[in-house]
Amino acid sequence: MSFLRLTRRMSGALALAVLLVSHVSAQDSVGVALRGLVIGESDVWRLYASRGWAPVWLAGHGLSSQGTAAIAQLRDAASHGLRPNEYATAALDSAIGRLALPGTSAATLARTDLLLSTAMLQYLEDLHLGRARFAPFSRSPAESIDWPAALTEAVAADTVARLVLASEPRLTQYRNLRALLIRYRLLAAGPPQPIVPDGPSVWPGAPYPGTDALRRRLQLEEKLPPASSTDRAGVYDDSLAAAVRRFQLRHGLRPDALLGPQTLAALNTPLAHRVHQIELALERLRWLPRLGAQPFVVVNIPAFELFAFDSAGGSGTPALTMKVVVGKALDTRTPMLLEPMRYVEFRPFWNVPRSILTAEVIPVLRRNAGYLRTHGMELVDKRGRPLGDRVTPDVIRRLAEGQLRVRQRPGRSNALGLVKFVFPNAADVYMHDTPETDLFSQARRDFSHGCIRLENPAALAAWVLRGRTEWTPDRIAAAMTGTETIRVPLTRPMPVAVFYTTVVAMPDGTARFYPDIYGRDQTLDELLGSPLTAGTGIADASLR
Repeated sequence: MSFLRLTRRMSGALALAVLLVSHVSAQDSVGVALRGLVIGESDVWRLYASRGWAPVWLAGHGLSSQGTAAIAQLRDAASHGLRPNEYATAALDSAIGRLALPGTSAATLARTDLLLSTAMLQYLEDLHLGRARFAPFSRSPAESIDWPAALTEAVAADTVARLVLASEPRLTQYRNLRALLIRYRLLAAGPPQPIVPDGPSVWPGAPYPGTDALRRRLQLEEKLPPASSTDRAGVYDDSLAAAVRRFQLRHGLRPDALLGPQTLAALNTPLAHRVHQIELALERLRWLPRLGAQPFVVVNIPAFELFAFDSAGGSGTPALTMKVVVGKALDTRTPMLLEPMRYVEFRPFWNVPRSILTAEVIPVLRRNAGYLRTHGMELVDKRGRPLGDRVTPDVIRRLAEGQLRVRQRPGRSNALGLVKFVFPNAADVYMHDTPETDLFSQARRDFSHGCIRLENPAALAAWVLRGRTEWTPDRIAAAMTGTETIRVPLTRPMPVAVFYTTVVAMPDGTARFYPDIYGRDQTLDELLGSPLTAGTGIADASLR
């Protein structure tokens, strides 16, 4: 990366600090020089002012042990999926190399110390909040960190490395993804990736001239022995088919062992692209607030899967998993959310959303006045009073004008099924049962209007209510099949994260990659490459 591009990527404070390494005149002392370099109420100013303008990282004409530790942490930024050159590591190496030269001025010492301080402040905030500063999830004021004070304390206690560790997400998934990143970087840097020949779809047992390339490609990630004397050359045999099934499972594909276009495309996706997916996954985890040692639920949109965890720590093994259906990629995408689940409702009414009412229900009612009756629906006025299911031209007019609405009565044919899980949010998204259970057999499951349909809602209800002794599995089954609507408030709201990541590190160390169904990886990649969004955490620091 050129020097100009580097300074454009970095925050104003850090970029100016790099420039100052070569453009500020000498001062009589390091402290005086620092006071002349930093102006304005910024994190950098507060850091030095709290120290009486003493340098943070220097010991005489060289780095202190804390300075050496800080440099090591910046160089290790790549292990978090971050880019060391965005924390001025090259400029720092050059500046540090000049410290021990005869006649090194106080100004040179001050500029070097300032550059390292600015880089560390930016690195800590990037590691804690993410580079994009994109916040689909709100954080409590209690999570706000006084970075100058934290850095001052860490330097005094010689615990810089510990501060960096405390700044990263405290999630098992984050730790597992970092390990996965190392593995895939090694794979990407290894011998050239075998290209599996394209062509007509191939079923197990059929002739296939690309068996050698396929075997070598699978051996990179799957447990597959080398070809033996019993393997038939040029035949897509059972051992290869079994490995392809495992590969398909790990890539969000139907595990049918068919060598078709989607499977071949996944096989031939460059491993460097998989590395980048992991880096983006780490970035998104940095957006999450601290979840703490409490149960929580995660829905991963591209995986079409729900994971329920007893705690954010531990082995990372979910207590419960199930398939889900999410919003259509074309027009009704499920948003990213993090909200507390407030209650579980058995045998819910479905209040037809206004968008569905105007786009779908009213046009049908104009053709078929008996539609509400045949679908267990009824009219409701603004006060929530039911008005029956008789449809007239006047009723259609009042529906179109918003004077009436439509809801579906509880029952097995209800669009929400027999139970829903509510975590109030502006998008009015929730999780629920569904009568359309055949959709769970699909590999790609973006079919809803935005809400999340559950494969096994009774199991989720049992897990969510497991601390309530009265809510046994039998009681839950009875509530789902009874005759009344029952709302069960949670004694302790439970976080629900509707998340988006195209790679997950499984507890056994394997990777699961998923198609970018909403194109959000590409959007995030473009965002991270923009100088307008990169490293804005200390952009208000003023230097001269």
